[in-house]
Amino acid sequence: MMSFKGYDWHSFLPDPRIGLRAALLPLLLLITSSALAENTQPWLTLPPTPTLPQSEQQGYIDSNHSRIWYSEFGEGQPVVLLHGGFANADYFGNLIRTLATHYRVIAIDSRGQGRSDLGSEALTYTLMESDIIHVMDHLNIQKAVVIGWSDGAILGLKLAIDHPDRLTRVFAFAANTRPNAIKDTSKSAVFNEFLKRTQQEYKNLSPTPHSFPALRNAITRMWRTQPDITQAQLMSIQTPVWIVDGQYDEAVQRQNQVLMAQTIPAATLLIIPNTSHFAFLQNPPLFDCYVLAFLAEKLPATCTPKTQASATEAPQ
Repeated sequence: MMSFKGYDWHSFLPDPRIGLRAALLPLLLLITSSALAENTQPWLTLPPTPTLPQSEQQGYIDSNHSRIWYSEFGEGQPVVLLHGGFANADYFGNLIRTLATHYRVIAIDSRGQGRSDLGSEALTYTLMESDIIHVMDHLNIQKAVVIGWSDGAILGLKLAIDHPDRLTRVFAFAANTRPNAIKDTSKSAVFNEFLKRTQQEYKNLSPTPHSFPALRNAITRMWRTQPDITQAQLMSIQTPVWIVDGQYDEAVQRQNQVLMAQTIPAATLLIIPNTSHFAFLQNPPLFDCYVLAFLAEKLPATCTPKTQASATEAPQ
C-alpha cells in the first residue's frame, strides 16, 4: 500500500482543438497538481536516478551476439519495463517499488546500455525488439504488459505491431514514430544534464566501461533514420495503448503523439502536468498512480490528499 499525499487528481474530456477523430478517443488531460504549487517548474529539474530494489532474480541471456541483462521483482502478472536511450533500468527504481508488491516486474537494460553488451551488429529497434522477445522466452513469459519510456516506448509500439500475441497492453511514455518528430534538445539544460549523467552511469554499470563513444555513435546513427513507424502500422495495432507524455517534454513533438492517439484504434492520450521527458523522476507518485490505473484497465482516477492507492487497484 502506498500513499499519494498532497496530490489532487482530475479526469478530463477530449480537447476539441485536436479534431473530431481525436475527440472520440478517451483523451485525458490532467491540468493541475496541488503538490507542485510550491515548485512552479519541476519540469526543469532532473532528480537523482533511483536505485533498484532487491531483485528476485537477475542475469544475462545471449541474444543476437550480445549479452542482455535483466532483473525480476515480485510475483503476479508480468510487466516488462523498457528504458529510454542512453539510460538503464535503474531509472525505473521508484516504479518498480510501487509495482513489485503485486506484479512480476521484469526490468531490462537495452542492448549496449546499462549492463548489456552492444554486440557487433548495427543497432536497430528491430534488433532490440528481438532481444526483448528472447528475454521473455528465457523467462517463460508468453504475454506481458509493456511499460516503455522514449526508446522503450517505441519498442513497445513495435512489439504491438510485430508481436501482438506477446502483449496485453502498452504504456508508451514519450514515444515518437519518426526521426523528424524529435525536438532540438541541444539547448535544454535538463536534457544535457541527463546525457552527462548517463555517461557516468555507463562507466559504472557497463561491462565495457570505456566504450561509451561507440554506444553514442550507434544510437545517434540509429536515430537518424529510425524509428519509421507508418500510419498503416499504427492502424494495425489492436493492443490497448496509452500514449503518455509530460506537459513540457523537451524531446518529443506533441503533434506526433496526438497523431498516434488518433490513429491507433484502442488508444488513450494522457498528458502529465508540470513534468517533462523525465516525469517518473520529477513526480513519481503522480506517474506511478497513472501506471496503476493503466494496469487496472481504468481511466485516470481522481485522488484526494487522503487517498491510498495500491498496486491491486487504482485510486477511485
